[in-house]
Amino acid sequence: MLLLLPSGRRKEGGEQPYIPLGMFKLRLPFIHFEWEFPEMVQAMVVFMTCVSATAYLQDLYGLTWGAALAIICVHDTLYFVQNLLVDPIVGGWITPSIPLTTAFLLTYTGVARIEALVSLQLVLGILFLALGVTGIAGKLVKMTPNSVKAGILIGAGIASVIGRYGFAPLASGGLGFYRFPFSFTTGVLVSFFLLFSKGFKEAKESKGNFFINIMAKSGFVPALLVAFAVGMITGELDTPALTEGGWIFNPFGPEGLPWVWNNFSMMGVGFPSIKILMSAIPMALIAYVIAFGDIVAGTEFFRDAGRVRKDEIIDVDPNRSNVICGLRNILQSLFCPTVTMSGPLWSAMCLSVAERYKTGKENMYSIWGGVCTFNIFKVVCILIIPLIALIRPVLPLSMSLTLMIQAFGCFYVAFNMVNDNEERGVAGVVGSILAVAGPAAGLAAGIVIAVVVQYLAAKRKTKEVESTAT
Repeated sequence: MLLLLPSGRRKEGGEQPYIPLGMFKLRLPFIHFEWEFPEMVQAMVVFMTCVSATAYLQDLYGLTWGAALAIICVHDTLYFVQNLLVDPIVGGWITPSIPLTTAFLLTYTGVARIEALVSLQLVLGILFLALGVTGIAGKLVKMTPNSVKAGILIGAGIASVIGRYGFAPLASGGLGFYRFPFSFTTGVLVSFFLLFSKGFKEAKESKGNFFINIMAKSGFVPALLVAFAVGMITGELDTPALTEGGWIFNPFGPEGLPWVWNNFSMMGVGFPSIKILMSAIPMALIAYVIAFGDIVAGTEFFRDAGRVRKDEIIDVDPNRSNVICGLRNILQSLFCPTVTMSGPLWSAMCLSVAERYKTGKENMYSIWGGVCTFNIFKVVCILIIPLIALIRPVLPLSMSLTLMIQAFGCFYVAFNMVNDNEERGVAGVVGSILAVAGPAAGLAAGIVIAVVVQYLAAKRKTKEVESTAT
């Protein structure tokens, strides 16, 4: 409690103090929550994952490093503003949709590709906002057959594996295995071991080894550091250029946000054409279906933490999370769109904060201290030029590892969602069409195939039951 003023102390079992601002509740560091050093340290390492989103902006649009980094600064600033004002969930990308989003954007060239990105983020933001305000969000996702939802995840996983940051050949612009064979392979294998291995899971559950406990709390960061080292040794990665001038990055410099506003936003290119706007709707629907599951997961993470810690009321509301995601995406579509979209949840960090919070008040006084400290200091790290220079060579590799991990997760979640051969077949076909033909064809085909196959199967089973009964 050394870094918390008396104004931040709450009544036992009450809500953390705040400044009321209409529908919002403003909380400020040290005044309303304690500064948490463990989350600060985590931010210093995992911020490189956030910065790796610059790779997409540079690859797809040819943006300068300064312009791409300025967009990421705004993107991540909106996450901590959300925490300071109302919502405790640690926001993140809609990661499973990134390969599908990339495929959609690649169908356009020039200014039309910028319009496509603006359209996608705008439509997605409106979806979040409208469905959150009306409460239709849950009903829409429930109406979608499990086989189609599983197919979307399978399609995202396939697109990750065969895409530019996976196993696409160098001749097709591949920046994954064929560009960094040794470091890519090492990073992926170590990531899979740390995150999905049965043996490592058993070792974590024993909780007897300090080193294993540290590794378990670090997510895939150790894998990224090992891959970085292998890349340096083999010459696959460039040596960090620590001679770049200055200490603090200025996102408002002439090649930063002013350039973005004039050349890479709705203000600069104008309102998208109706044709492009309509073409973005299927992809926006897919991204929303994926993101809604994240909202549900994030809500449950903190509700579970609240069941363990009775000393604090954690105010978390899925409809409000929808509204906030909508506002974030709409704002970015207008001023600085980004390929990763602005999603509701960074699962790894949400779990990390929630699990440490559950260990007791003496380790984390308030949930707001954990989430706000992490997101605030993450943005601080993005602005420190020497830190950015140090991690720049590994950014494409960081993106590759993120997508391979996401592919693994998409596959095992998708396969757990389907229960019979009809659903498995529908999911597999839908996923393949999505990965090869794009979101519009995949979503349309998925609905038609699911209705035909699963409806007929249901009718057949009903008749069999009736004939057996008679």
